[in-house]
Amino acid sequence: MRRLVVVVALLIPTLVSAAEHRLPDYASKENLLAWISVYRHNPDPDRVPTAVRVMSRLGLLSDPESAGVYVGFLAGVIASNPGKAEALIARMFPLSTEHHWAIVRAVAYSGRPEWQTLLRHVADRMPQRRVMIERFLDGKLPTLDQAPIEKDATWGEQLRAQFTLAKYFSKGTPETKLELTPDLLDTLWGYYYATGNYRLLARIILMLRWSKERDAIERLTLGSMAKYTLALNSARNADLLATLQWAAGQPQPDAVKPVLAEVIEAAQTFETGKLRNAALASIDELRRKGPGTRRDISLWGQVGEGAIAIGCIAAALSGQVEFGIPCVVGRAATSAALRIWNGPN
Repeated sequence: MRRLVVVVALLIPTLVSAAEHRLPDYASKENLLAWISVYRHNPDPDRVPTAVRVMSRLGLLSDPESAGVYVGFLAGVIASNPGKAEALIARMFPLSTEHHWAIVRAVAYSGRPEWQTLLRHVADRMPQRRVMIERFLDGKLPTLDQAPIEKDATWGEQLRAQFTLAKYFSKGTPETKLELTPDLLDTLWGYYYATGNYRLLARIILMLRWSKERDAIERLTLGSMAKYTLALNSARNADLLATLQWAAGQPQPDAVKPVLAEVIEAAQTFETGKLRNAALASIDELRRKGPGTRRDISLWGQVGEGAIAIGCIAAALSGQVEFGIPCVVGRAATSAALRIWNGPN
């Protein structure tokens, strides 16, 4: 497995050099990912419909749990090309009906002020996704901006949520929000690769505070993966490292500052393996001992491990996945920030 990763890593210079100019009509997955990885430096929206057909042909849009980076990339392209977004989408068709969901989600995730209008305009091309489209338009499906990254529940709110009778008897409408899964991190990275927009990177940086999480396995996992992928990718992308160094000089939450400093240090010294090992140890401790708050005050009920499988994250952070793609959820590999281009550690 390690040998395979090394071989792919050695091909990077050739692939990236070719990708800077043009995406082949019948590109391989490696060609496509190389093109995406440098797209922000040389945007080529006219080739995006070709990229979508490549994604479809290779089956990269078949599983929503492993397509986050592609959906995020398309969302970023739509967001940064508002004047031609509808025309670009039109050129993505004909497209397998199975993959229409990715277009719908990309439009909704784009965050454009007029995304609902755009979605209505393209809806006729995707009649089989009518229910999905309606759910987005009605606010019953969450958008990317609704991922609960910026605010954590306070300790008191978490405690009340465990014990209040309201959780059993309330009939109120639950808040629409995006679940904290590896797909979310992939989507943010894909959007960043399409735009180079610091706002997306800032949300990933904000996840760093969760790398010290003691109660929720989902947040600990995302925080650890954010820390690891930020270090790994900035070690090999000078522009990303420079952006992280700039961000370190800006006001950051107290829980983020020291972790961001660790990320920058690891990137500068190529000591990313230490971050991986520390993340594995933290996740394993939480898995074995349960939530830290429960250990501290003996009041918490057992909190489940959530949607993210420990085996998946262990494989991810150990790098034991084909091509270096770091996470397997069920049967599908999730790209987590195009780690295919980062090689072994």
